[in-house]
Amino acid sequence: MTATADYLAFDLGASSGRAVVGSFDGQRLTLEEVHRFANGPVTRDEHLHWDIDALFEEIRRGLSQCRDKAARLEGIGIDTWGVDYGLLGADGALLGLPFHYRDSRNNGMMETAFARVPREELYARTGIQFLPFNTLFQLLADKAMHPALLDAAETLLFMPDLLSYRLTGLRRSEHSIASTSQAFDAATGQWDTDLLERLGLPIRILPDVTPAGSVIGPLQPALADAAGLGLVPVIAPACHDTGSAVAAVPAEGERWAYISSGTWSLLGAELPAPIRTPQALAYNFTNEGGVGGTIRFLTNVAGLWLVQECQRTWAERGENRSFAELTALAEASTPRAAFVDPDDARFAAPGDMPARIQAYCRETHQPVPQSAGEIVRCALESLALKYRMCLKRLEALIGHSVDVLHVVGGGVHNTLLCQLTADTTGRPVIAGPAEATAAGNVMVQALARGRVRSLAEIRAVIRQSTALKRYEPASTGAWDEAYARFGRLLR
Repeated sequence: MTATADYLAFDLGASSGRAVVGSFDGQRLTLEEVHRFANGPVTRDEHLHWDIDALFEEIRRGLSQCRDKAARLEGIGIDTWGVDYGLLGADGALLGLPFHYRDSRNNGMMETAFARVPREELYARTGIQFLPFNTLFQLLADKAMHPALLDAAETLLFMPDLLSYRLTGLRRSEHSIASTSQAFDAATGQWDTDLLERLGLPIRILPDVTPAGSVIGPLQPALADAAGLGLVPVIAPACHDTGSAVAAVPAEGERWAYISSGTWSLLGAELPAPIRTPQALAYNFTNEGGVGGTIRFLTNVAGLWLVQECQRTWAERGENRSFAELTALAEASTPRAAFVDPDDARFAAPGDMPARIQAYCRETHQPVPQSAGEIVRCALESLALKYRMCLKRLEALIGHSVDVLHVVGGGVHNTLLCQLTADTTGRPVIAGPAEATAAGNVMVQALARGRVRSLAEIRAVIRQSTALKRYEPASTGAWDEAYARFGRLLR
């Protein structure tokens, strides 16, 4: 092995994707983005799908951008969003485009499942929160609407597994991505075949599951030649993007929690075993697989979606402001004037977010924010207060207090939100890295190649490689009163 090794991470989100080269010298990690591309659903026969061929073409382009790094390239890894999948026939061909998780075919499938397996039992078995697009419900939609597709299928592969299959010709699934399906037994770490049989779903299509940090196989020769690369190993990092992000949380000790902050916020803790109690179900916490046999015990919060939609709405009216400008306006606005529930159903879909925030405040008899700064301040304070609520629930479920909150992802750039999070929760906040998903993807590849030996070593590398910022909570009781008001709103 050379002194410095390069790893290629493909990080695919629901709206964009990128190829990032991580260089690791044994002590520090540096990241370089070499390719970026748009991603989004395509409509075929009035249904939403993913254009897997277009995505794979972008993967090929990303590979070609690494021609000059071929001598040091030790691995290629792919992470994506969860739950979506493709079906392969006996000849290895894809049986139609994978469906997009927001496709309408999923409507009513949760109720279909609950008629056969009670909601409480389903959570007790899988530990996964109930979302209408979970893989289990998508398979029920296939059974109801596309039975011939399921009959012809030989293998189910999740999106990162499907792209890795095209790179290697090998059919494998990785634990963190498989665990999002709600078809996985959280206790055994295996497919829940009894559950699938009770729902009338085929077991034969389930792929072998390997842990994060497993080598899948070499890049196929034709792809390697076309890209000017050798037979580089394709490695399964934590293939679920949040799994890779949590692997890059630069934490030490045990009493910490994380917020993966972006369009969505995912707040949780890393545990040795799942928690599948009725209270965890009531609080909407989920148990997903992590690196090194860990469990990502977390809950979803709307995140910076509200601010992003406000910015988009104002831009359509000709009021173009950067996120930094909007944050500065929010900082100058009166604190704790009005709050909203970030997870209220009215905020879920794209639309006129400023008007929706104003309507919520009006309906709940609060001062109605008028300026852009007041509206953004309302959104950010509400998000921070929701973090406090979720943190209190997390502590109740795990049975001990949390001493520090780590914030990773793009949200670390919003310094106001980071400070508000420290103030509302009364916990120090350590922000960084912003590129947690790519960093985690790369370092789990390094783990697979023996460059590091453990998750703890990965986190030590991240601490050495990242300029972390610490936010101390303000010593004021004003946020206790604000939290009481916020709680009354949500009740």
